[in-house]
Amino acid sequence: MSSTPAITEPMVPEPYVFRGVAKETPDTFTLTLEPENEAGGSPFQPGQFSMLWVFGVGELPISISGQPWQRDRLVYTVRSVGQATHALVSQKVGGDVGVRGPFGTGWPIEAARGHDVIVVAGGIGLAPLRPVIYHVLRNRKEYGRLVVLYGSRSPHDLLYRKELTSWARQPDTQVLVTVDYGGIGWHGHVGVVTTLFKYARLQPSRSIAMVCGPEIMMRFVTRELETHGLKRADIYLSMERNMKCAVGFCGHCQYGPYFVCKDGPVFPYESIRPLMEKYEL
Repeated sequence: MSSTPAITEPMVPEPYVFRGVAKETPDTFTLTLEPENEAGGSPFQPGQFSMLWVFGVGELPISISGQPWQRDRLVYTVRSVGQATHALVSQKVGGDVGVRGPFGTGWPIEAARGHDVIVVAGGIGLAPLRPVIYHVLRNRKEYGRLVVLYGSRSPHDLLYRKELTSWARQPDTQVLVTVDYGGIGWHGHVGVVTTLFKYARLQPSRSIAMVCGPEIMMRFVTRELETHGLKRADIYLSMERNMKCAVGFCGHCQYGPYFVCKDGPVFPYESIRPLMEKYEL
């Protein structure tokens, strides 16, 4: 008997099964979903997002944070801040979750081949960038050095702590972490993420930078990258805006002339720089 074909209509959720949850921080969790149908599941590009439907509660956009080559599962890191996210992270193993997508543009992993890759993340912004790190480390000979700069509020808010340690041990890889407030027992860097640039070993002329975090953080990071010699054309940002339909229909995520859900969420910095300078856009 043939398997049921996967649903391809972008507005219809595909059924997935909740397989597990791992607690990253007091309010942030990493979820693993698997397609209910054997023929289900869709490949994704690092940087893309899905719309996750919690039946009876609502739908929300979440960036995919797993390994891009794993078609049989999807991984998401979610901060529980509202009714829908709380219902999602509280699912029981074996429960049903609807998934639409993947949607949007991805990080420029093809354009980055042969270049050094600079990853700069703030807070939960590391989640959309984790697939880039996975991809570069899996295809190590195709890329230059990998530099990861990550900032968080406190040591308790750091994501993927074991992976950060593992990544730092890989060849041609530098991982620097800072927190706003260290507290007793923290012996690492303290300060905003831009303070890490003085410790980073960068070669701007051969680098491509990928940045995700709060918009105010990304404004300062882009300035720092330019100060260190990166061209604007070599800087990419992920704009995590309020997405509802994911197909450019509802207009909730309009950003100047763009719809973040279909024109983004990853944008070349050069194209959106004028928009980032406009107050409350």
